[in-house]
This record gives sequence, structure tokens and C-alpha cells, in this order.
Amino acid sequence: MKVKKPVVKKLSWGVAGCGRYSEHTFIPTLAFLRKSAVQSFYSRNINRAKELADKAGATGYFDSYDEFLKSGIDSIFVASSNAHHYEQVIRAAEAGKNILCEKPMALDSKQAKDMVEACKQNSVLLAVNYVHRIHPHVIKAKEIIKNQTIGKLVSVIASFNIDFPPGSNFRFNRELSGGGVLRDLGTHMIDLLSFIGGNIVEIKGQMDNVIYTSEVEDFANAIVKFEMGGYGYFNVAFNCKKAFNRIEILGHNGAISIENLIGVKTVPSKLTIQLEGEAKKSFRKRGNKFLFMMRAIQKSFLKNQTPPATGEDGLINMKLMEELEENV
Repeated sequence: MKVKKPVVKKLSWGVAGCGRYSEHTFIPTLAFLRKSAVQSFYSRNINRAKELADKAGATGYFDSYDEFLKSGIDSIFVASSNAHHYEQVIRAAEAGKNILCEKPMALDSKQAKDMVEACKQNSVLLAVNYVHRIHPHVIKAKEIIKNQTIGKLVSVIASFNIDFPPGSNFRFNRELSGGGVLRDLGTHMIDLLSFIGGNIVEIKGQMDNVIYTSEVEDFANAIVKFEMGGYGYFNVAFNCKKAFNRIEILGHNGAISIENLIGVKTVPSKLTIQLEGEAKKSFRKRGNKFLFMMRAIQKSFLKNQTPPATGEDGLINMKLMEELEENV
């Protein structure tokens, strides 16, 4: 007698926000996930929603968020401008959808707190797209620190510097973005430092327009203090045409570096470990950061498990950015 195989649940995704990231990262990445498919797109520009739906082979495209929410989707990727995350996440939660929200999750910590509460009240999962913490080399580095293989943690340094001249992109409109390079790249580095080094209890730094003049800053840096000891430092910029974006971790008995991970898509990441009295060891890993994230999100949403980066993580991140901005 043939045993009927159980039906495997498949996530039906809706995408709110039809920018370049949705087009060039989300759509291609989902093609690698057997248990996920894009069904609907939402944009205030119906032609843009149709363009991405056609590209993804999706049936739904809407300029009405209400109709979008009713289109048979069970999971939503909120990839709109920062100013629209708040309303779109809360309405998605009220409609019973699990949510992956782009970073930063809101314009301020009050909004972020409301979003977290709305998801709890409606028993839906809220994840934030902090892709660096899910990479195997970052997870390995965290494990090495936890096991004290490099001894007591001294410092974690991370940099993310690109060239992004001011233009029509929403990131240069403070009303839509909430800020400049700190909100766009710095939020990633704050999450990375807190994931590797633990809870951050203090943050101090600078923000400036070093090269480009616009409504928002093109440079930011900060020193943070970890609750369990040691310090972190990050540097982010929209004004560097060439940069050594890397992670350096120092302990009393050794050091770790991770190269070709931040701001790089096609080159294998390189993890290097140096321990007192041992030869230097290096490991390479080819992989798409967002694919690692989406595999984890897919598992989380299908099994109703805590996602790799939660709304609470996003709320903590928002509070730290606000603390830095208020003290500059």
C-alpha cells in the first residue's frame, strides 16, 4: 500500500516596496528556496508593482495595501522607505501575517516599540533584515568568543564604507529615512557589534558631512561599551570609493578577522584566527548573506520559531542610534 506523503507547507510572500533591493536581491534569492514563493507586490505606483510581479512570475500586483493584504499571502517583506515601515508592519500584523522588515525597522524607538507590541498582540512573528549576524563566519566568531578561545574579549571593530553620492533616493530625504549613513549602514554595524560582543550599555560617537552635502550625514562612527566587558568600534560612510570593510576581534590570547563579508556579494568571505602559540588559520566560505537569512526566516515562519533577528533586536538598535544622535 502506498503511503501518502504529508503536504509540505509553502510560504506565500507579499512584497511591500518595489525598490532595487526587492528587484535585485529578494526576487532572485527566493528562487533558491523550495518552500517559498512570491505571490503579490505592493507599490503606490501600480506600474512598478506590475513590473516586478511580471519579473517574478507573480500573479498579484496592487496599489491598495488593503487589497494586497487580502491577496492570499501569509508572509510579508516590508521593503519600503523607512517612514512607511510603521504603518505597513502594524497593518500586516493586524491581518495575521508574519513579517520580515527592512532595517532600520522604524523612524524612532516609539514606533519600533508599537510595532513589536502589535506583532505580539496578534501572535505573528516580526523579523528584521540584519543579514550579517546570520553568516557562518560571524556565528563561528561569536562561538569562539563565547568559549573564550581567544581569552577575554578586548574589542570588536567593524567598518562599512561605500560611495553613495546624494540623489533622489529616499535615503537622502530625512522625512522618509530618519537620517543618513547611520540609519542605513550604521544600523547593520550596531547589530553586528551587539551580536558578537553582547549587550551594549553605552555608545558615543560622531556624525558629519565630510565629503557630500545633503539633508543627512555621509559619515558616522562610534565607540560602544559591552555589558560583559570590552569595547566595540564602528565606522560607516557614504563617501569612500575604496575601503577595507572588515571585522577585527581582539582577545587577550588571540585575534579574529573576517574579510570580504561587509559590502561584498560575489567574493568568498575569509575568516582568519590567530591564537597564542599556534599557527594562523584561515577559512573561506562562499555564500549569499541574504540567502542565509531567508533560509533561517523560512524555517522560522514555517515552524513558528523565533527568527534570527527579532523586532526586539530592532528596537534595541533604534534606541542605540537615537542615543548616539542625541549626544553628537
